[in-house]
Amino acid sequence: MESSKWIAAVASIWIQCSCGASYAFGIYSPILKSSQGYDQSTLDTISVFKDIGANAGIVSGLLYAAVCRRRRHAPPSWLSGPWVVHGAGAVQCFVGYFFLWLAVTGAIPRPHVAVTCLFMFLAAHAQTFFNTANVVTAVQNFPNYSGTIVGLMKGFLGLSGAVLIQVYQTLFAGKPSTFLLMLALVPTLLSLVLMFFVRVHHVQSRGDEKKYLNGFSLISVILAAYLMFLIIIGNIFALSQWIRVLTLVVLLVLLSSPIKIAVEANKDDLQITPSTLKTPLVEENLSVVENKAAVLDVGSEEMNLLQAMRTLNFWLLFTAMLCGMGSGLATINNISQIGESLGYTSRERSTLVSLWSIWNFLGRLGAGYVSDIFMHNKGWGRPLFMVLTLATMTGGHVIIGSGFPGNLYVGSVLVGICYGSQWSLMPTITSEIFGVLHMGTIFNTIAIASPLGSYLLSVRVIGYIYDKEGSGMGNSCSGAHCFMLSFFILACVSLFGFFVALVLFVNTRGVYAGIVRRRMLS
Repeated sequence: MESSKWIAAVASIWIQCSCGASYAFGIYSPILKSSQGYDQSTLDTISVFKDIGANAGIVSGLLYAAVCRRRRHAPPSWLSGPWVVHGAGAVQCFVGYFFLWLAVTGAIPRPHVAVTCLFMFLAAHAQTFFNTANVVTAVQNFPNYSGTIVGLMKGFLGLSGAVLIQVYQTLFAGKPSTFLLMLALVPTLLSLVLMFFVRVHHVQSRGDEKKYLNGFSLISVILAAYLMFLIIIGNIFALSQWIRVLTLVVLLVLLSSPIKIAVEANKDDLQITPSTLKTPLVEENLSVVENKAAVLDVGSEEMNLLQAMRTLNFWLLFTAMLCGMGSGLATINNISQIGESLGYTSRERSTLVSLWSIWNFLGRLGAGYVSDIFMHNKGWGRPLFMVLTLATMTGGHVIIGSGFPGNLYVGSVLVGICYGSQWSLMPTITSEIFGVLHMGTIFNTIAIASPLGSYLLSVRVIGYIYDKEGSGMGNSCSGAHCFMLSFFILACVSLFGFFVALVLFVNTRGVYAGIVRRRMLS
C-alpha cells in the first residue's frame, strides 16, 4: 500500500492504542508488591517513577527535533525520520517491562528497589517517545486541523489502558505476570512493524480532510462507547469465556476500521489530483504553495525550548497546566479513597475508576474537535477553551467536596472531561505559539506540570488533610469532612488556573489573529 498522510495517521492510531500501559498499573502492581516483598510506601515510590517516566518526555522531543529537522541542500540520511523516535521507544518499552516480568517471575534475583524504579521508569518513558513521534508528525501532516488530530492521538492514547485491560481480562485473566510479558512484547512489536509508515508528508490533501478526520473521530467515539459498555457489564455480570472472546473480536474489528477511511481518503486524493493539476510545472508550483501555506499555518515563529522559556506565554501555559492537570490527576489518584469515605461500595468505586478513562477520552477528543470548529468558523483563540474547561473543573471540584449523595458521579464526569481536554489543548497551543519544529520538546516540558501538580496537591494537600481528619482504625476517615477542605482548595487552584489561562488568551490574541489570517490566504 502506498504511503500517505492517511496511512501514517492510521499507523499512529494503532501505536497509540497499544502504548498506554502506564494506565494499567493497577493490574500488575499487586503482583509486583507481593513478589518483591514491598510495602505500600515502596510501591508508591515505584508509581512515582512511573508517573515521571510517562510525563517527562523532554528527551523524546529533543530526539524528534534532531532526526526530523529538514536541512537545506543536505542529502537525506537513513538515520532520520519519526521511525528513529519510535525505535528508541520500542527498546525502552521492551527492556523496562521485560525485566519487570523477569523480576516478578523470579527468573532473575530480586532487584534492588532503585533498579525496579529504573525498569518502571524506562517502561513508562517509552510512552513519551511513541506519543511525541505520533502527535508531532500528525500536526505536520494536518496543520489546518491540528486540534482535531491532536485530540484523536491523545484520545486513543487515553483509551489504550482500557483496550489493554480488555485483552488481559480475555486472554490472561488472573495472570498479571503474563500481562507484564504482554506489555513488553505487544507495543514493542507493533511499533517496530508500523514505525516506517509514520512519516511527514508535506503535500496537503486535495480532498476534504475534515470529512475523513470526522470519520476517525466517529470511530473513536464508537470505540469509547463500546469500552464503556464492556466496563459496566463486566462490573455487573460475570461473563463467560466465550462471551469475552466475542467481545474482544468486536473490539479488534473496531480498532482495524480506520484503515478503511484511510483507503477512501487516498482514493479521493487520487481522483481529485488529475483534474486540478494540468501540467508537471503547475503541480510542482502548487505543491510548493501548499507546503508554504502549511508551514505558515502552524506558527509564524519557530522557537526552541530555551527561547520559549524566556517568554511569558510559556510560563502562563505551564502554570495553567500545573493547576488543571495537577488537580485532575490528584482527583483520579484519590477517587477510590474518596468513595470509601463517602460509603460507596467496592463495585461503585471500581466503576468510577474504570469510567474515568472514558471521560478523559471525551475531553481529549472533544476539546480538540470543538476548538478547531470555533477557530475555523469564529476565529476564536484556542486558549479560550482552556479558560472554559478550567472554570468547569472548578465547579467539578466543588461538587466532589460538597459530599452530597451521588456527588462523585457528577464531579468525576466534569473533572475527567476537563482534565482530558488539557491534554489536547496544550500540545496544540504549543505548536501555534512556539512553532512545530521543537513542539515535542516544549510540550513535553510543559507536561511535567502534571506529576508536579499532582504531587503537591495529592501529598501536600489531600494526604495531609486526610491524615489530620482521620480518627478511625489505621488513621482511616469516614464522612464528607475527610476531603471537603481538600477539594475546596483544589477548586481554588483551578480557579487560579482559570485566571492564568485568561491572561494567556488575551496575550495571544495577536498570534491567533495571524493564524486565522494566514488560513484565509492559504
